[in-house]
Amino acid sequence: MDDHRAQVDELLADYRRSREQLASVQRELAAVSGQATSPDGTVTATVGAGGKLTSLELSELAYRRHRPEQLAELILRTVATAAASAAEDTYQTLSTVLPAATDPAALVAGTADLQPAEYALDDTETVDLGRQPARRRVDDDEDNEQRESWLDSELIDRRVR
Repeated sequence: MDDHRAQVDELLADYRRSREQLASVQRELAAVSGQATSPDGTVTATVGAGGKLTSLELSELAYRRHRPEQLAELILRTVATAAASAAEDTYQTLSTVLPAATDPAALVAGTADLQPAEYALDDTETVDLGRQPARRRVDDDEDNEQRESWLDSELIDRRVR
C-alpha cells in the first residue's frame, strides 16, 4: 500500500512540475514581441504575441520621402519583419519544451507533423499555414526622389485651382 501511495505522490509531483513549466512557457509566450525599423528609419513597427501590431511609429520624413502607396508598402514590409522577429522568439521559447524532433513553426501553424496532403483542401490544392505570401517590393522611382513632398505638391495644386 505504501508503494502505491509513493507512486501516486511521485505522479502528482511530476504533474505539478509539468503544470508549472507550462505556466512559465505561457507567460514567456505572452511577453513575446518583435520590433523592426524600415531601412530608411522612417517607419518603426512593434508586434506582440501572435504577431498583433501593438505600435506603429512614422517619422515626419516618412510623408515627405514616400508617396502614399510606397509608404503603405514600406509599413507592410516593416510590420512583417517585426512579426517574423516575434515568431522566431516564439519558436525559441517553444523549442525548449518540445521534443527534439518537433518543429515549433509547424506546431504554431497548426500542421505539427502533418504532411501537406493531410491538410489539403482538395486533391489539387493545399494550404501553407506557416507562411505568409511575400509582398512585392516597391522600388524607389523618380517621384520618390523628388525634393518636393507629394503633400506639398497636392497643396500647391489646390491653391492654383
